[in-house]
Amino acid sequence: MEFIALTKPQARKIILAAAGLAQKAQFGTGIEAVYRVIDHLGFVQLDTNYVVERAHHHVMAARVPDYQTEWLADLCEDGRIYEYFTSDAGYLPMGDFRFSLPVKEAFKTQGKPLAKPDVNLMKQILDRVEREGPLMVGDFENDRQEASSGWWDWRPAKVALERLYLNGDLMISRTKAFQKVYDLPLNLVPQETDVSIPTEEEYARFVILRTLGALGITSVKEMAWRARRVKGNLIKKELEKMVQIGEIKKVAVDGLKGPFYMLPDQEIDIELSNEVFILSPFDILNVFRHRLKDFFNFDYQIECFVPAPKRLYGYFSLPVLAGETFIARMDAKADRKQNVLIVHNIHFEPLDLQSVIIEKFTQALKEFVQFNRCQNIVFKRSNNDIYLEAISKSFS
Repeated sequence: MEFIALTKPQARKIILAAAGLAQKAQFGTGIEAVYRVIDHLGFVQLDTNYVVERAHHHVMAARVPDYQTEWLADLCEDGRIYEYFTSDAGYLPMGDFRFSLPVKEAFKTQGKPLAKPDVNLMKQILDRVEREGPLMVGDFENDRQEASSGWWDWRPAKVALERLYLNGDLMISRTKAFQKVYDLPLNLVPQETDVSIPTEEEYARFVILRTLGALGITSVKEMAWRARRVKGNLIKKELEKMVQIGEIKKVAVDGLKGPFYMLPDQEIDIELSNEVFILSPFDILNVFRHRLKDFFNFDYQIECFVPAPKRLYGYFSLPVLAGETFIARMDAKADRKQNVLIVHNIHFEPLDLQSVIIEKFTQALKEFVQFNRCQNIVFKRSNNDIYLEAISKSFS
């Protein structure tokens, strides 16, 4: 089988273009651009961490310069996107709804059988939503039998609601305070939506093509991750078929162990605008850490899951991308009472940065301050005082 040979720089540009980061406003502006981002990527990860603006909004603001945080809720309300937990929790285009059904079936059938009291509670809750309409966890009495042992220790009604959501019996929308509202699918899924269950082959092909579209170049590992909830999926088998008939091309990247894959009509010689992007840890570009290391020589880990004494860069360090190079990671927190973005640490990579890159980083920081609804910025420390001083001067 013939391979397409790529250099690492070529591969990086393909990956960045697929992620929507080859240039500013790659998908345009306005709410339609937000929909185009989701429709192109197929999945935008949602996260509740609110140290800075939440990840799903951050992903959009990096790509849509005039982004407004209410636009995701508007698209959900219009039935153009929906929220679900496929590989992770996220927003998906409603046109892909039928491909969430195998995941819902997997949640329903894979795992330990439920005890009768759990089944009865789920039935009672579903009956109540059918009678009363959309409900929140707070609409149910505190049915906890024992004192909570931590934030993860959900009470039975919350567990039942989440199971009904994962099974597909309920869907969720969000309040302005980002709380979940549980409702019946028939109230949230437009009537014209295709709800036929795909075959195993269709589901595998869908995952393969969606992953390639979002990542540009990918290995089986990332495709399998996207389908990890559906055990015994046909990803590898269908991938082989698609390669054989030319629907997908095998790729060899200089210096990396493959094989990799890409779409046959993928443009190879891509121009980058060399803009600077402050990215979310949960951005599509960053979720596969091994790809960052292999393709971008950037060893990254989000450290909010790391014990404080072992953190190297900060609780919630944000990758900073300039063109095709990660130049820094920035640990920041939005103090919403004081309207101040506190930058605890900017750790620059060991690179000689031209003044134009520092200027673009500064501009990206100014936009990030506004995006987080702050008016001022405070810098605490950096490993490069010269770069930090150059940035700080622009805010004085």
